[in-house]
Amino acid sequence: MDPQGHRVALLLAANRTALGVGVLFATKPVLKAMQFGEPGAAGEALAKIGGGRDLALGLVTLAAREDRETLRTLLLAGVALDAADAFSLSLAARNPETRGAGLGGVVAGSGAALVGLWAWRRLG
Repeated sequence: MDPQGHRVALLLAANRTALGVGVLFATKPVLKAMQFGEPGAAGEALAKIGGGRDLALGLVTLAAREDRETLRTLLLAGVALDAADAFSLSLAARNPETRGAGLGGVVAGSGAALVGLWAWRRLG
């Protein structure tokens, strides 16, 4: 297994896990740090869905760290989700109330997708 691609894959998984834990268990502070403002109960519930998704994908990716094919598959799933997040947050960037969060999400999601794709190719 390519050591550089492997290391990056595990760093992405660890970051995804940490984000998932933060969004699930410290929802309001994390959303505030991401510039979302006061989300309300519905916004918090929706954020927790994303947090649960990130936590689950991060943990299962870390668990697959020694299985190159499974690791690549999970990494590609993460790439797809990060790209979808970037697209979704580009829509949020159109709203003045969520512009900062949207732009930050586009940068973070696109960056994570590109880095994940790079690691996926390296592990191939």
